[in-house]
Amino acid sequence: MEAKPNAAAAAASSSAREPRETDPPPRPKLIEWEDFEPELARLVSLSCALEGAKEKKQVLHRKLESLVQVKNESLGRLNELEEMREKVEGRKLVMQNLQLRTKVVVEDAKRKEEDLAAEVRSLLVSGTALSVARKRLQESNRILGQRGYGKLKNLQKMLRMRQQYMVSQVSVFYPVKNFAGQSQEQELESFPSTTKSVSGSSAGSKPVNLESLTILGLQLTMLPFTKMSFFMDKKEVQRSATALAYVGHAVSLIASYLKLPLRYPLRLGGSHSYIIDHAPSVETMPIDSSSSTTLPSNMKPIEFPLFLEGQDTTRAAYAVFLLNKVALYIDIALVLQCALAHILHYTYM
Repeated sequence: MEAKPNAAAAAASSSAREPRETDPPPRPKLIEWEDFEPELARLVSLSCALEGAKEKKQVLHRKLESLVQVKNESLGRLNELEEMREKVEGRKLVMQNLQLRTKVVVEDAKRKEEDLAAEVRSLLVSGTALSVARKRLQESNRILGQRGYGKLKNLQKMLRMRQQYMVSQVSVFYPVKNFAGQSQEQELESFPSTTKSVSGSSAGSKPVNLESLTILGLQLTMLPFTKMSFFMDKKEVQRSATALAYVGHAVSLIASYLKLPLRYPLRLGGSHSYIIDHAPSVETMPIDSSSSTTLPSNMKPIEFPLFLEGQDTTRAAYAVFLLNKVALYIDIALVLQCALAHILHYTYM
């Protein structure tokens, strides 16, 4: 009878401690046959109690899971609310900054509006003063128009004197001299009424022989074209081309000083200079009489050489002829300019 409490105590102690994997396997318990039924009843009751405990445990587990899930959701919503609160605070700061900037901009706009109003008032005053000054200027222009001819006349006189000086400088750069004899030489005037053309003729003066004229010591002459040959002196040809180049350069300078457009412009190239003729040549003119009155618009200008080396003598002679016409044109323009100046001088004296 004393073995029953010991067995129950051992069972209670063994049931109180959970088995472990490292524990040795339990030894089989010996139960007396007369104790089998109570022990079996006890085991059945314990099994039922264990099943009830497991069910309660599962119920508690489910409740705890739902509570944990609700807690997690509440924490997530709290985090979202915190983030939204931070965003709202940031928006509030941005709105405050915008309000401050708006206030500054409004104050600046008011200040600029005041400045603009002051400038408008100043502009109105300046406009009134400008209208008064304009009236005075118109009156001054009217008075100057009545009395300013004398100043204009003086300016024109100064312009003519300046042109005379510039043309006289050309005569210094390219002195043209007349050899009257073997040992006597005479320097020709260059402006305004005794300007010589290349041919030597001047307005109202005795013609000068071309053979007696020199420019920078070079004789102003072209060799007779009938005497041109392969065995002629090359130095004489070079001197002739250089002299004609000097004349062309002098003519170009005088025309630029007097602002005279040349009918036959020059392309200067030293001793290999050319004179340009914009008129169509006879070879390119149409033969049909019906189309002879209309000239082609794309006609190219023709260049004629002012030198004989390697050139056609006829073209060179025509170039000298055109150069003579240019010099004569400048001579006549100078004479007309002087005559017009004298006429204006005696008319308005």
